[in-house]
Amino acid sequence: MMKPGRLRREELSEVMEWAERGGWNPGLDDASAFYQSDPEGFFAARIDGNLVAAISVINHSDQFAFLGLYICRPKFRGQGIGFALWQYAMQHAGPRTIGLDGVSDQQDNYRRSGFVHTGATLRFEGRIPGAAHPDLRRVAPGDILELTRLEAAANGYSKAHFLAEWLCDTATRKTLVLVSAGKCAGFATVRECQNGFKVGPLVAGSLADAKVLLHGVAELAGAGPVVVDVPADMIQLTRCCREFGMTVSFQTVRMYKGQPPAPGSQIRSVATLELG
Repeated sequence: MMKPGRLRREELSEVMEWAERGGWNPGLDDASAFYQSDPEGFFAARIDGNLVAAISVINHSDQFAFLGLYICRPKFRGQGIGFALWQYAMQHAGPRTIGLDGVSDQQDNYRRSGFVHTGATLRFEGRIPGAAHPDLRRVAPGDILELTRLEAAANGYSKAHFLAEWLCDTATRKTLVLVSAGKCAGFATVRECQNGFKVGPLVAGSLADAKVLLHGVAELAGAGPVVVDVPADMIQLTRCCREFGMTVSFQTVRMYKGQPPAPGSQIRSVATLELG
């Protein structure tokens, strides 16, 4: 009999391996930052004590949650296990708006659970010329609150607990800050993944600033290919990625249950498809 419950921290590494095999290409150091964002927001289905399905519903704030890592082991699909876990986990969000980035062929299923399609996210992959810039510097602890504020203004919702760790440098994840007239004009995080280096989030006040940040994080990535998850409505940024010679390798649908957030006018990319 399937039993839903909390996913333990040590089990999250196994779920990240499932995500890698499913083509989601997680970062090498994602699990810790993911889990600390909301330790109560990870759920598992077990049969005879064995993990067979997982999902996360992360409460980023009192108004907003994000659903991700919805995976069922192949031999247990088609038995209602994943959907039962989905229903169990959704209760964690309470009255909050819930967002997700899901594969296109599942959007009818998401719609039956009350989610409404609002757009798409395009995954661009390729090489970006690396270049240093005098106005770029590495993140400092005193930057985190301001960067969190900038990201919230750009996306229309705050992810303070998640970004508190995500924006801190590790061996495989780095954040660059763009400074103009003594103030933060934008930032970008790049992390090493199973394949290449993902950029996210990126927030900039102009396309010119976004290009400076992209060149900067590409320099940190070295010879590795770069991956950027771009909302389809970011026309300037999608055009920029194409001009770099990057191609779209993957696409998801962005959907919300509840009132969608209102993004700002800034240039932005997605932090992660799993947590928004």
